[in-house]
Amino acid sequence: MSAAQTGDTARVVRINVAAAGGVPKSPVVAALLTAHGVAGDRQRDLKHHGGPDRAVCLFASERIAALAAEGHPIAPGTTGENLTIAGLAWHDLQAGDRLLLADGVLLEISGPAPPCRTIAASFIGGKFGRISEKTHPGWSRLYARVLVEGLVREGAPVRRLPRQAPGDAASV
Repeated sequence: MSAAQTGDTARVVRINVAAAGGVPKSPVVAALLTAHGVAGDRQRDLKHHGGPDRAVCLFASERIAALAAEGHPIAPGTTGENLTIAGLAWHDLQAGDRLLLADGVLLEISGPAPPCRTIAASFIGGKFGRISEKTHPGWSRLYARVLVEGLVREGAPVRRLPRQAPGDAASV
């Protein structure tokens, strides 16, 4: 595995929250990640967003840059991600993968975050399906649950932990 695949060089490049909910989310230098979500962030639609399995929304800085290069009016926070991360092999991430952030904060990917019309302004012609996992695998935002809570700061290192075989005891 390369450094990018294991996350040895990965880092949080931006933390995004919206106190009133919705998008765009605005940058903050630090935020507390809890099992129930990101402190200072709110979701308006709790049927489709938030909760323990969707506590944190993640997106790759490299995917945002590539989409902007295609001409989409996208930027960090405009698609509702809480953590914009650089340096991970985004296309390899899947449900069950764990990410260790600074100060022992531990996230577990729960699955792709389906796009919705709320983020349409980030895409040419409102075509938010451009980041649908079903039609563009590896381009989706990802939801994560928080296994170990804590404060995360902009610039924090992110390390992808090796995958565990089913039935293995959880360890960091």
